[in-house]
Amino acid sequence: MARRLFTLDEANALLPSLHSLLTEMVEARHRIVEAEPSLWPVLEKAIGNGGSKEAGAVLPHFETIQRNVQTIQNLGIEIKDIGAGLVDFPSERDGRVIYLCWRLGEPSVTHWHELDTGFAGRQPL
Repeated sequence: MARRLFTLDEANALLPSLHSLLTEMVEARHRIVEAEPSLWPVLEKAIGNGGSKEAGAVLPHFETIQRNVQTIQNLGIEIKDIGAGLVDFPSERDGRVIYLCWRLGEPSVTHWHELDTGFAGRQPL
């Protein structure tokens, strides 16, 4: 399957929707991490008896993350860090595929990086 390549304008046009989806994911992740100290023993026990109230309480948060990840990936956007709300838009620059890089809280897409450099390799557009 061919990778979708985004223009800068296309990436920026998706930011309002992405902001909402990523905000939900960051919050869901926070709720899961908040529950983590008590979650591991519960999950370990659930393996043997089929579940518990505590594990069931975080299930909607996992479902939110899974649903939003699928929605974002279906658009052709790559999620790099759920906790930071970091995504990459495959794009083209000087005849090669690169990533337009955006993080939740930034007003627009203003950086890019090579496919193999990641966030540390971000450069201004």
